[in-house]
Amino acid sequence: MTTFPYEAETAGIIVRVRPTYLADESKPSENKFVWAYQVEIENARDEAWQVVSRHWQIVDAHGRVQNVEGEGVVGQTPTLEPGGVFRYTSGAPLSAPSGMMGGRYDLLGPSGEALTATIPTFSLDSPFDRSRPS
Repeated sequence: MTTFPYEAETAGIIVRVRPTYLADESKPSENKFVWAYQVEIENARDEAWQVVSRHWQIVDAHGRVQNVEGEGVVGQTPTLEPGGVFRYTSGAPLSAPSGMMGGRYDLLGPSGEALTATIPTFSLDSPFDRSRPS
């Protein structure tokens, strides 16, 4: 069973995330650091819900903020049946050796009602981050 270290639940929609630093795609000497992140969206509700959009906020170790918005996820607008799970993998490049990501998914219910599900904030850590918490 795959473990996801980050999880948030909003009204029966559970979002889990697992980031992975991609050393083979990163070039620290060029300030290019790349992560993949696996996402699992689970519908623990009694009716189907469709993921219609995503909103991400990415903050790197230097405080630079990127807001990413778009339709669906990875080119799809999946409908999650009751008990259903949708999984996908995506990526995030940064020009700093660490950062954080979080956000939300907008979903539509069977009668057109809207629900905003939280994507848990998760850290993007590489072995090149030299900062230390105080």
